[in-house]
Amino acid sequence: MSKKDNGATVILAYLNEKNRPYSAQDVFCNLQKQHGLGKTAVVKAMELLALEGKIKEKTYGKQKIYFADQSQFKDVNDADLKAMDSQISQLSAEVQSLTQSCRQLDAELKELSSSLTTEEMMSEIKELKAECSGYRARVEKIKSATNHVTPEEKEKVYKEQNVYVKEWKKRKRLASDMINAILEGYPKSKKHFLEEVGVETDEDCKVVVPST
Repeated sequence: MSKKDNGATVILAYLNEKNRPYSAQDVFCNLQKQHGLGKTAVVKAMELLALEGKIKEKTYGKQKIYFADQSQFKDVNDADLKAMDSQISQLSAEVQSLTQSCRQLDAELKELSSSLTTEEMMSEIKELKAECSGYRARVEKIKSATNHVTPEEKEKVYKEQNVYVKEWKKRKRLASDMINAILEGYPKSKKHFLEEVGVETDEDCKVVVPST
């Protein structure tokens, strides 16, 4: 684009291609990024094109609207318009169908992208097999052990535990009763008394009596 041309050729081609009305501001916004046209240059070029009769100009209040010279285009009859409308409808349907297909393909692509690759699957299968093999070895080792506890021995241990727990609770209750009786005539606090005689409670040792 030459300096003398000042963007007129680009603007003329653009208006003829789009064949719809534009203000100078519209044309500037649409072409500035691609062709680097300044707003003043666009305004002057469009006024010049209108003056030369290459485009048409209409004034609405304070705004000027420019559009392609319609005489350069062949006349369109009703049949042609209907054919164009039909073609537009058909193309719109195709666009909608393609858009739906693209969305479906995008969804499939995302699903595939989040899935494991064949190499990753093989590696994971190998790790799981090794893990299963380790579990099998542990199970066999447990089965072959000779020091299993019999149900009778287990029951005996539970019974002994119950006896000891009951005795524990009984002695704890007796000790608590004795301490409370002493504290009735003791001038200081229970904490001070326990520290003085050197008694440690279950709570001090953070021990909880098991349930029977």
